[in-house]
Amino acid sequence: MTKHILAVAALAGAFAAAPALAQTKWDMPTPYPDANFHTQNIARFAEDVKKSSGGKLEIKIHSNGSLFKHPEIKNAVRGGQVPIGEFLISLLANENPVFEVDSVPFLATGYDDAKRLWSASRAQVEKVLDKEGLMVLYAVPWPPQGLYAKSELKTIDDMKGVKFRAYNTATQKLAALAGAVPTQVEAPDIPQAFTTGRVDAMITSPSTGANSKAWDFVKHYHDTQAWLPKNAIVVNKRAFRGLDKSVQQALLDAAKRAEARGWEMSLKETTEKTAALKQNGMTVHTPSPALMSGLKAIGKQMTDEWAKKAGADGEAILKAYRK
Repeated sequence: MTKHILAVAALAGAFAAAPALAQTKWDMPTPYPDANFHTQNIARFAEDVKKSSGGKLEIKIHSNGSLFKHPEIKNAVRGGQVPIGEFLISLLANENPVFEVDSVPFLATGYDDAKRLWSASRAQVEKVLDKEGLMVLYAVPWPPQGLYAKSELKTIDDMKGVKFRAYNTATQKLAALAGAVPTQVEAPDIPQAFTTGRVDAMITSPSTGANSKAWDFVKHYHDTQAWLPKNAIVVNKRAFRGLDKSVQQALLDAAKRAEARGWEMSLKETTEKTAALKQNGMTVHTPSPALMSGLKAIGKQMTDEWAKKAGADGEAILKAYRK
């Protein structure tokens, strides 16, 4: 009898303790290595979620495309293979033009404009992803895109005939409209492409420039701040709904903090990597008014073309942005 009472008491104790021990573990694929500032911010986000949820939600990061490759991450979250993930928003441009807005050249130049554009476009981006069972937690920009060239570019005419590295539809179009010759080159192949003369110029961030040691093959960087593409962290809505209300709130609060922190980290990255270009012998130019005028004219044409393609959603974004 005593043994029976003890067994029942032990069982009751186990059930009583169960809610306190309940823990959800999420796997999170990310595309970039651990040293990348986006990944570092996500690591802090995961720590914040674990702490603020009282250990009820733990996020395990699988960085550098180790669980899913970058182009596969969005659909992996959508299909429920993983509950959460990170990807470059403009990578989805072929699915819907709304995803392309932060990569339209010279629509939003600099961090202040980029923040206003995110505020103006977030609802539309969320609406499209919501239909796919996804919810945006937060988004963080890359450093702004600048022009690298073997000689200083004083006007748009200086780009005519220049072999220009392109890596997507927008950069191909930009090169063509500037009279340059677009040449497809992926990031790992940049040094060789310049060294062998396949390209003479490119537009990319100070981060990519520093990581590829651009000073070995070009000497001029023009700080055009052409656009600031963003990475989004999204969650599967069904997985989110499966969390306790308090854990949901902890996740949302941690996401707000991660977004604010991520924008600061991006700005710091821009400052540090631009300084690295200078320290290694590159000349960093504030673009001349003539060059910027020519580039912005191209940007206006590409913005108008994007707005037509994006329809009512595009018009809504531009109207909110230009208020």
